[in-house]
Amino acid sequence: MLTVVLMHSPFLGPSSMRPLADELASDGVAVLLVDLQMRINEAPVHQRLIGAFADALEDAGVGGPLVLVGHSGAGPLLPCFADALELDVAGLVFLDSDLPTPGKAWRETVDPALVNQLKASVRDGRLPRWDRWFDSDPLKLVPAGLREEMRDEAPEVPWDFMKEQRPVVEWSGACGYVLLSSFYEDAAGRAAELGWPVERLESHHLAAATSPSAVAAALKTVVSKL
Repeated sequence: MLTVVLMHSPFLGPSSMRPLADELASDGVAVLLVDLQMRINEAPVHQRLIGAFADALEDAGVGGPLVLVGHSGAGPLLPCFADALELDVAGLVFLDSDLPTPGKAWRETVDPALVNQLKASVRDGRLPRWDRWFDSDPLKLVPAGLREEMRDEAPEVPWDFMKEQRPVVEWSGACGYVLLSSFYEDAAGRAAELGWPVERLESHHLAAATSPSAVAAALKTVVSKL
């Protein structure tokens, strides 16, 4: 039986994906939500994340085949996650995220103005919580109870994480893309050019938390085409 494995953004916690996990489970989908919270507080963050992911799947006792789904900052790491497993990975789905950039650091792949803005906010080697990166609070779209849980989970990620080169891992298997916000339209466009199945929702980056039924439907459509 196919298992969908959900990975939250390194800048948030598992509660940001829990409504989506619950929606998939209620539809009869075998789903595992991986908690990577405690592995992003110290460098080298990539290696710690990948090791924690592999350990989590081993502890959960899941078998293949798997579809790995990475939201936001977890998306570019999906090939690394797949490579760390001995299980059969049937495909990768990028959920409102950039595509992989093996061998490049985050700061090499984004607008230099954003890099400078975030670098100026670093205190004691750490970034502020993700919700403090913006002039307007992105969590205001999330219902109050879940909003506070997501805020409490959001880590102060080491600035070194943004400078670390992503592991060089190639993936030649099936891929798909689910677009939630206009911010990642370019990534979705590249996915379509590569011949991947792509589903687009007119929503926002945290739709997995606020509109789980719509995101689950789009995700299931993409998975069915892998």
